[in-house]
Amino acid sequence: MSLTGTPFFVTAIVVAALAVLVPMLVWHKVGGPVVVRGAVRLFMVLVAQASAVVVVFVAVNNANGLYDTWGDLLGTDSHVAAAPNLGADGTGGRSIAREPRVKQAFSPVDDANMGTGVQVTQLTGRVSGADGEVYVWLPPQYDDPAYKDKTFPVVELLPGYPGSARDWFINLDVTGQLRPLMVGGEVEPFILVAPRTSLLPGRDTGCANVPGVVNADTWLSVDVRKMVTDNFRAETGGAGWAVAGISAGAHCSAKLAIEHPDRYRAGISLSGYNDPAAESDSITAGDPVLRRETDPLWMLTHAKHPPKTSLFLTGQPGDGYEDGLALRRAAKAPTEVWVQKTGGGHLNVVWKPLLPEVFRWLSGQVSGVQNIKETRDAKGGPKPVGGGGDGTAVRATGAGGVRGEK
Repeated sequence: MSLTGTPFFVTAIVVAALAVLVPMLVWHKVGGPVVVRGAVRLFMVLVAQASAVVVVFVAVNNANGLYDTWGDLLGTDSHVAAAPNLGADGTGGRSIAREPRVKQAFSPVDDANMGTGVQVTQLTGRVSGADGEVYVWLPPQYDDPAYKDKTFPVVELLPGYPGSARDWFINLDVTGQLRPLMVGGEVEPFILVAPRTSLLPGRDTGCANVPGVVNADTWLSVDVRKMVTDNFRAETGGAGWAVAGISAGAHCSAKLAIEHPDRYRAGISLSGYNDPAAESDSITAGDPVLRRETDPLWMLTHAKHPPKTSLFLTGQPGDGYEDGLALRRAAKAPTEVWVQKTGGGHLNVVWKPLLPEVFRWLSGQVSGVQNIKETRDAKGGPKPVGGGGDGTAVRATGAGGVRGEK
């Protein structure tokens, strides 16, 4: 039985109820010596308590998308077959455009909680040596005959750690929120792609390449990217791609957007952080060099040329806000950084209502099919994002000035 979803949750509740009811019925019927009766009754109490803990765990897991499978929970599944040294650009010297076409078979997801239209495939990364499931959702316009010759912008969606890509669809309801906005022309018709990021049991990869351990960066920015462009009418250039993440995934989105401006035009970071050591299970935090070189702030300040990318970072004081301000201060043209103060905690219920306005902002950054960028530019740029705090979105102009918008 799947770890997530309604069937296991209902089963856990039924078992917990029986674990309480049965002792009530047989408590005084337990026979034998005093020691035996005591041991049996103690066992029943422990079973009742354990079953109650399981119910709470399942509820929390379903609400936060922490563990997707039993293997993720037990730390028994590795999704890394090999981790060769792929060099600074993560391609191992290959010309990805000349690599053979990646042909994938997709099937509808079997979880109604993920909404309609979500497909899944099992991808084996030819370059990274990693593998895992990748969820894809196509916008309403994709099958519209009027768009049959159009290519669509893409957003990669990254969960936190521990976390499942399903979290974006189930708990953040990204498709339910964006579908009407896409139909109404308020948001670009993005292809949404949510790949597995938990590649190593019990360890956070930080979306980094660590030779001999994991090539998580290449998995996301090369293998998944090529699979999407080979199987769908997706933009192939970096101007049509973006990456968005929550928590540890937010750290990844800022890192990937800064490191690969040729692959991602923009990054969205919801309650992220710069220093990888903010996550205790990070594989990069334990090495001083890796810790430094995978810190988005260090990457931005030490880039040979300021990357042509845009970042939108949100967080509350003590949880991502100061990290966003640091990136804003370090930004130089053509890098642009917007920072939004939020409140309410490090929770899905905080991030979920941010998505409509954040994706409106994103629609003005990427190369799209509905000319939303031109429309928004004509109106004076993106609106500030709501969701708490002081309601102010601040943008680094890249030339030393700062513009605040109320």
